[in-house]
Amino acid sequence: MHIPESLQDLADSEAVQFLKRPKTITRIIAGVFSLIVFSSLLTDGYQNKTESSKLHCVLNSNNVACSFAVGAGLLAFLSCLTFLALDAHESHIGNTRFKTAFQLLDFILAVLWTGIWFVGFCFLANQWQHSPPKAFLLGSSSAKAAIAFVFFSILIWMFQAYLALQDLRNDTPVPYKRSLDEGGMVLTTLSLPSAASPVNTPTTGPNNLSYASSALSPSLTTPKAPRLAMMPDN
Repeated sequence: MHIPESLQDLADSEAVQFLKRPKTITRIIAGVFSLIVFSSLLTDGYQNKTESSKLHCVLNSNNVACSFAVGAGLLAFLSCLTFLALDAHESHIGNTRFKTAFQLLDFILAVLWTGIWFVGFCFLANQWQHSPPKAFLLGSSSAKAAIAFVFFSILIWMFQAYLALQDLRNDTPVPYKRSLDEGGMVLTTLSLPSAASPVNTPTTGPNNLSYASSALSPSLTTPKAPRLAMMPDN
């Protein structure tokens, strides 16, 4: 394990740079909010009334409301931990398709959790509004804290969806970039020669027709003068 020798080395380390990322910070905050939601109702969300010893949910005695908040908070907390672990190994992912699928899943889950927390906030606030005053001796502060952090979770998951969408736009590969580059290379190869380069310059060599014609013997290429024949006298 590498131990940094100075504070500058510690600040430049991979772990510190990972913790300084906006996506990492939002995941940690969303996990803390989810932890507060389900832990507050899990510990003090179930109380007994003065006339009975049976435990009831402090939100209008509706056990569904407390169960929804506890279950959603626990699942959101585990989701934040899972994606934090995946974010830590994101730089080691070499497959582009797998990385794009991971970012798309991150965006879909962020939008889904935003909708879940919005519905949960409306449901919990409605149940708290219809709760009879002073029905329980304890648990009112825990219910208020859970409702408040459910509302904060809506905002933080909306920002998480925005960051996931930005990463998805920035890292999505262009499908035809390689083919266009290859087409550009082919067009460059097949382009016309420049003005400085010779055009249709005949080459000389053993296999060239002009070379073969010039290599003929002088007796075949030079016309001969006519000869005068001397006739004998009669």
